[in-house]
Amino acid sequence: MTQKVHVLHYAEISSPVGPLVLVASSQGLCSIEFGTFTPNREKLDAWASRWFGPHELREDEQRLQPIAEQLEQYFKGERSGFEGKLDLHGTDFQKKVWTALLDVPFGRTASYKDIAVAIGSPKAVRAVGGANNRNPMPVIIPCHRIIGAGGDLVGYGGGLDIKVLLLELEGINA
Repeated sequence: MTQKVHVLHYAEISSPVGPLVLVASSQGLCSIEFGTFTPNREKLDAWASRWFGPHELREDEQRLQPIAEQLEQYFKGERSGFEGKLDLHGTDFQKKVWTALLDVPFGRTASYKDIAVAIGSPKAVRAVGGANNRNPMPVIIPCHRIIGAGGDLVGYGGGLDIKVLLLELEGINA
C-alpha cells in the first residue's frame, strides 16, 4: 500500500522585512519563513516530513494570493488582522501558546508571563518563550508583540530589527 503524498503549496513574496515564503496545506496556511524558498527548502522539508510525512512542495502563487494580499495590506498599514484558515502543527502546548498569541491585539504588546497566565500555566514562562521561538507563522501569529516582563525586546526569530519594524508598523514605540 502506498502512502498518501501531501501536497504543500508555497509562494515567495517580497515585504518590507525581506522576502517571505508562504506555505499552505489543503487545510490552510501552515508556515511562513523569512527569506526565499531555496535556502529554506531543507528546513521546510524537515518540518513537513515531521508533521505531514511524505510530501511535495509545489509552487502555487495563485493559491496563496489571498494571504499575500493581506500581508501586503498589513505592511502598508491598511490591515490590522488576518483572515483565513490556519493549519497549526506543533505540540499541544505550542498550539495553546500560538492560539493565545492570536488574542494579543494589533498595536499592543504582552509579556511571556501574560501568555503563560492566559494559557493557565503561569509558571511556564520559559516554555512560552520556546513555543514563541517555534512559531510557524510569524507576522500572522504575532509573536513580535511579545516582550520581556520589564519591557525588553527579547529575541525574535527574524531578528530584533524585524521585530522593531513590525512593532513600529503597529504604532508601538520600540
